[in-house]
Formats: sequence, C-alpha cells, structure tokens
Amino acid sequence: MSALTPEDERQHLKLLGLAGFASMASMRICDPMLVVLGQEFQVTTGDASAVVSVFAVVYGVLQLFYGPLGERFGKLRVVSLAVLTCALFSAITALSTNLPMLVIMRGFMGAAAAGIIPLSMAWVGDQVPYERRQETLAKLMSATVLGMMSGLWFGGFAADTVGWRGAFVVLAAMFGVAAVLLRRLRLQNKSQMQPVAAPGLWAAFRLTGQLLGTPRVRWVLGVTAAEGALVFGALAFMPTHLHQQFGLSVVASGSVMMVYGVGGLLYSQMARRWLAWLGERGLVRTGAALVAVGLLVLAWGSGVWLGMLSCLMTGLGFYMLHNTLQVQATQMAPAARGSAVTLFACSLFFGQSTGVLIMAQSVDMGWLAYAFTAAAVGVTGLGVLVYRLVGRH
Repeated sequence: MSALTPEDERQHLKLLGLAGFASMASMRICDPMLVVLGQEFQVTTGDASAVVSVFAVVYGVLQLFYGPLGERFGKLRVVSLAVLTCALFSAITALSTNLPMLVIMRGFMGAAAAGIIPLSMAWVGDQVPYERRQETLAKLMSATVLGMMSGLWFGGFAADTVGWRGAFVVLAAMFGVAAVLLRRLRLQNKSQMQPVAAPGLWAAFRLTGQLLGTPRVRWVLGVTAAEGALVFGALAFMPTHLHQQFGLSVVASGSVMMVYGVGGLLYSQMARRWLAWLGERGLVRTGAALVAVGLLVLAWGSGVWLGMLSCLMTGLGFYMLHNTLQVQATQMAPAARGSAVTLFACSLFFGQSTGVLIMAQSVDMGWLAYAFTAAAVGVTGLGVLVYRLVGRH
C-alpha cells in the first residue's frame, strides 16, 4: 500500500478519472462519424468502420505489453506517459488527409490509450484497501462511462458542425491537460510513495505467460472476449442503425446513444445497492436479460423512444454483466494485478475488434437488424457461462 494521504488519493483519482474520460471518449468518438467518414472518403460505412476496429485491435494487443511495463516501471508513470502520447497522436489524427492515414493514426491512438484505464484500475487495486476498492472502482468507472457518452455525442455533433477534425483537436487538448496535471501531481507526491520491489521486465513478461497457463484465467479471458464481440461489436453500429433505420440525424443518433451511458451511470452510482438486491449471480442474470432484450428492441423497433429505451436497457445490463467479470479479473492474480487486469482488457478489446469486423459485413449487406438479433441470442448464452463462472468462484 502507499503512504498517500486521503487528499492525495482523491487528487490522483480525479486526474486518473480525467485521463480515463478522455481515453473512453477517444475510443467511441468515431462511432457516430462512420456515415460522414464514408461519404468524405468515398467508401462504404463498413470500410470506414476500420477506424473503430483498428483502435480496438491495437488497444487490445498492447495490453500484453503495458501490464509488464506497469509492473516494472510503475503503473502511474506509465499512465502519465500514455496520456501524453495520446495528446500527440490525437493532434496528428486531425491532420489526416485520407482514410488509410486516418486508420493508421487511430491505431497509434489505440496503442497509447491502452495504457490508461487498465493500469489505472490496477493502481487502484494496489493503493486502495479492499473494503473501499469496489466503491472506488465504481467512481473511476463513472468517469469512463461519462467519457463514452461524451464521445458518442460529441463525435456526432462535431461531424455535423465543426467537422470530424475538430473533434480530435479537442481530444488532443484534453489529453494534454491531463498529462501535465498527472506529471505535476506524480512529482509532488513521489517522496510519499513507498518503494516497491519491481520485477525485471523479462520476469514481468514471463509472469504474463504463467497467468495464461491457469485454467480459470483462460476461462475468464475467453468469456470476456465473447462479451466484447457481442456487446461492443453491436455498440459500434448502434448510431448507424439509429441513423439509417430510425431516421435520426448523425448528431441525434449520437445523442440517443448517450442513454446507453446513462444506463452505465445508473449502475455505477448504485453498484452497492444492486449487489445487495440481486447478488452476483442475480446481476449476471438480470444484466444478460437486459442486454438481450435491448438489442432485440433496437433491431426491430421503430421510433425515438424505443431507440432510447433499448440503449438504456443495453447500457444498464452491460455494466451489470461487465462489472461482475471485472471483479473476477481483479482477483485472478492479486500479486500481479497489473498483468492480470491488462490481460482482461486485451481479451475484451480483441473480442470487440472481432465483433466490429463481423458486424461491418452485416452493414454492407443490409443485415444489421439480423446481426443485432444474433448478438442478443449470443448474450443469452454468455449469461449462462458467466453465471457458472461466478458459481465456481
């Protein structure tokens, strides 16, 4: 544990929350832009979705490196450098002149952003006593959910008004502010941090391999990958479906998608009560059911209110399900929490990238409603697997 004072801990959490907010906003900001990007670069919406999938692929793969780096050089230091790098590549992304360049820059953004949220979670696990950890992680999750909501809305708003390039300029400024403040706070409190015996870099990488050799770890990671493919894959094309099938403008589609984040906030702000009411297994059952019904309503419903209802149900259900998996991930290897949590994130976003690629094909073929239906069926089966996983804990 650290020797941070309560006030110092709060300051760190605020800045980590700001960095997580910007990271999640950068991840979701392109979702409502896909139609506009396709029109500008004269490609299909499915082809334009590469800006989403490449971010997710690189984000996931780089987790394999950030875990050992965090163990070796310090989680907070790595987070600070990752935020600074995000600021740089966000600015360069705004200068993209064609789709291939934009896709490449989004890949670099994903590589940098990969070191923010998972290592922030691991830092909380290291610094915050267990009895306060769930509440603290819920607060951090609130910031990331708000970032997702803001990215979805601002992406559509910027595409309709100042242009998609302006969105990345704003992101660059936000990352820059967070990087400066994080570095200043880290230097101010450096003397208060207790030194921790860090493993060598090669030893940290070997530890990751050892974790993958554990059956329970592989099960958690496999289920997490399925969750990413089914839910995040669908999430990336919800604004497109709202635009094409519900007749909403690009900015209105992004605004309706913010209701998904409201569902996440509804869970995160009442996490302790939800757990008391339903228990872990009850959260799994309820969460999977809400996601499945929400996707079906989105696929076959019509009207703005049904679209908003489906987003709310999907968001609330997803965070019920995801938080249960997240708790499992933080307990997979307490002695190597950085590597364990980053493996969890790697699995999640590998699944997301796979889901986006599959869903993209359904968009170009006009089968998006059927793809949402298939995802709903998959989430039902996923709920059964997570239910069994929690039962064995």
